[in-house]
Amino acid sequence: MKLATLDNGTRDGELIVVSSDNQRYQQAGEIAKTLQQALDHWHETAPRLRDLANDMNAGRIEGKVLDANTVPRLLSPLPRAYEWIDASAYINHIVLVRKARGAEPPPTLREDPLIYQGGSGCMLAPTADIEIIDRDFGYDFESEICVVLGDTPQGVHRDDAADYVRLFMLANDISLRNLIPVELQKGFGFFVSKPASAFSPLAVTADELGDHWREGRVHLPLTTTLNGKQFGNPDSGAEMHFSFYDLIAYITKTRAFTAGTILGSGTVSNLDPARGSSCLQEQRMLEKIAQGTITTPFLQAGDRLEIKMCDPHGDSIFGEIAQRCR
Repeated sequence: MKLATLDNGTRDGELIVVSSDNQRYQQAGEIAKTLQQALDHWHETAPRLRDLANDMNAGRIEGKVLDANTVPRLLSPLPRAYEWIDASAYINHIVLVRKARGAEPPPTLREDPLIYQGGSGCMLAPTADIEIIDRDFGYDFESEICVVLGDTPQGVHRDDAADYVRLFMLANDISLRNLIPVELQKGFGFFVSKPASAFSPLAVTADELGDHWREGRVHLPLTTTLNGKQFGNPDSGAEMHFSFYDLIAYITKTRAFTAGTILGSGTVSNLDPARGSSCLQEQRMLEKIAQGTITTPFLQAGDRLEIKMCDPHGDSIFGEIAQRCR
């Protein structure tokens, strides 16, 4: 099933169920007023939400049209979350961005995932503008896949991690590349270099991915378009070194997580340069390696960005993150 949050003027919005073809929706307030409330009581709410989705998909209830007037009113599925944890599960991305700032990959590159904890109090809507406060900050997008967890105890083994995955989303984890090196030199991690992230309009359950979700990875291309031209289309599964199961096992080594925690894959990246990139920094580094000079600028006012994932039939699974820089 597919879930979304409609902007109703409140901080957390209103939970709606969306048809599998993304064309219709039904309000779900009688089951759960918000997505967080649904996640808090998932074993009771999920079957009822699924019944509502099945009735709409089968035509037993008509639903309301999800049209151009509705889509801008969709917030991030979780407009605020208890935690936003982002990994860097793609080795190629780690190597390239470290090289871009003159840093060596960590010695445990293939053994322990890189993790940071971002701000989760204000998540950007999928159509929210990216505000360029200062071009010298080096604004970059990062196209990613995320899972939303249910209540997850400490000490989860990777073989049991699937039990705690509730939903999937896409993310644009915005990075300020020129602020990152100075922050990391302090030895205390990201902070001002990581503004609010944006998320896809739809959060979906595993059945919407079918057999493309296996072994803790989503085996589909993630497409990023910049100013109307495809920027990257890497496969999300084949080169994800640390699966979501690995990531869940890692983050729960020393603590538990509450329902509604979002866990990101990090920037999706492939070794094959023909697949393009999911962030500007990778492309800039590839240009430097190939020709000794960087020609791709960071984001500027007026740039338009779209991030989506389609099934093999070309149908959008999560809807689109569609943002403009200003």
